[in-house]
Amino acid sequence: MLTFAAVGEKLISDREGIEYKFCKNKEYEVCNWLLEKESLEEYCTACQLNRTIPKLADADNFENWTHLEIAKHRLIYQLQKIGLPLPNKMDHDEIGLCFDFVAKLNNPKLMTGHANGIITILISEANSVLREKARKQFSEPYRTLVGHLRHEVGHYFWERLIRNNPENLAAYRTIFGNEEKNYGDALKEYYKKGAPKDWQKSFISKYATSHSWEDWAETWAHYLHIMDMVETAYFFRISVKPTGKNQTLKTRVSFDPYKIENFDKIVQTCVPLSFAVNSMNRAMGVPDVYPFVISPAIIEKLRFIHRLLLPQRK
Repeated sequence: MLTFAAVGEKLISDREGIEYKFCKNKEYEVCNWLLEKESLEEYCTACQLNRTIPKLADADNFENWTHLEIAKHRLIYQLQKIGLPLPNKMDHDEIGLCFDFVAKLNNPKLMTGHANGIITILISEANSVLREKARKQFSEPYRTLVGHLRHEVGHYFWERLIRNNPENLAAYRTIFGNEEKNYGDALKEYYKKGAPKDWQKSFISKYATSHSWEDWAETWAHYLHIMDMVETAYFFRISVKPTGKNQTLKTRVSFDPYKIENFDKIVQTCVPLSFAVNSMNRAMGVPDVYPFVISPAIIEKLRFIHRLLLPQRK
């Protein structure tokens, strides 16, 4: 880990003596990432992915954008840690990624979602009151900004990692099903009939049952949730050692999950960790941090994603 000494408007790495500058979005206090001083870019690798941001003269817009940027930076850090390429769409139209943080205004059809590398997030999702209202409306146990971003970027990486790779696509269809089923019809059927009664056996969420693509995106998001949870616990050197006879909930987070090839080790660590933090939340009368059950079928899906991403870390 590098530490930095401030010298005027610059930052100098104590270890390497390299001069850095802040991302231009530091002036809004939404980014503290750095670029090398000689870089021609004004924005960091995360902020370069912004194609549209809301009008910041509006105080509500500014506050919502601040929350969105915090969540997006956490996502981009994680994707970089995995080693995934993140070309911006403005420079690489066919394969690039970008973010539109927008207000619905007079366009009722505008929705949070992904299309051809463009991730659209309604800024109203950053309003905790409106987000809670939507969570209840859709009967979701969990709805967060970072969850939205992780889900939508999952669609982008399906296109990058699965769609045009015959070997990966064949393996994907074995686990997630055939994505060629009409997507629009599948969603209409889901919103009309809902999830099947035994959905928990094979799917991480009700919405994951709607279509193969949504199963992938939901599972991808939970893979990132789990990896981030374990990495954060590793940073704080958290151990779980319950009293009594239930030693199956014992764990010590002593590894960086991004350096582990065996995903089972990560799951075995995550389960007691999530149980402990959920119990802490219940003690305070607030919802569980991770209100989900990971069945063997879901673990197999998560394991597939982990194996798929291992080459990116080399």
